[in-house]
Amino acid sequence: MSKSSPRRFAGKSTGTVTVIEARVHRSSARNARVAFILTGIVVGILAAVVAAAHWHPVVALFVGALVGVPTGAVAWLLVRIWPVLRLLWWWMAEVVIVAGLLTAWVQLVDHTPTVVTLLVVALVVGVPAAVPVIRRQVVAWVWCLVVRHRLRVCFAQFIIANQSGSLPLILWARPTPVGERVWVYLRPGLSAKDLEGRLDKIAVTCHASTVLIERAAENNAAYLRFDIKRREVLTAHVGSPLVDKIDPTAPVSASPLTVPTALDLPDVGVPTITLPTQGKPPAKKPPATTANGSKPAASSSAPEDDVSDWI
Repeated sequence: MSKSSPRRFAGKSTGTVTVIEARVHRSSARNARVAFILTGIVVGILAAVVAAAHWHPVVALFVGALVGVPTGAVAWLLVRIWPVLRLLWWWMAEVVIVAGLLTAWVQLVDHTPTVVTLLVVALVVGVPAAVPVIRRQVVAWVWCLVVRHRLRVCFAQFIIANQSGSLPLILWARPTPVGERVWVYLRPGLSAKDLEGRLDKIAVTCHASTVLIERAAENNAAYLRFDIKRREVLTAHVGSPLVDKIDPTAPVSASPLTVPTALDLPDVGVPTITLPTQGKPPAKKPPATTANGSKPAASSSAPEDDVSDWI
């Protein structure tokens, strides 16, 4: 859905202002027709079957058509305007905030005098700007709104979309101590592996230092969590409450504290263990021979063996 202007300015065309891309427009039109046909047929048949139990089959067919056609038209309308609904979802937070501020301003001007109006505006704007804690929270939530749109720019510029041209759905975002955390639902045709190779470009687009991606659910690969880091909190100085636990009136030892830097092993008293020495084994005697020159049969135990060791 685009709006083009035939006029020229300074010899150049003014170009086109595209709200919905042509590929997305054609895809939504095709899907809307399919949704109308399927919904109308399925709902019409079910309505005719139910009506046939009470009326004549011919009347039941007319009832099914009267129910199926409007239901299919509703399905067609929802699918057809889905690109517009997705665009409204991307800008829903800003639309709600602006509508709320305008409504509050109109009600304030209509029901209060000018002095009270200016005083309330000064308090609403001045207190968050003067109190550091409130100011940091407001800035953190503003960055969450900005990051959602910056991610959408990334997906539209260099992230490959599916055949229908639908980009990943950016769900919501919240601030963290180091930046923002954004939840994204991927569409068919895109995976986390495709995004891991472009983390540096995503960080540049989001004006951050680094970006990390991980699954938000173990059983769903399409549900991802983007952790956008802008600062490093581990290098900050953090006050410890343990310092207040020390008694300032406690006596301090005058002797310097000696911290061991090495271990001198000779100074460690370790008992010396001496193993008992075993005697040399007796020399082997040559085997005796019998009168006919043959060797005698070997006995089961030598005479010098202690049989009690085997029992």
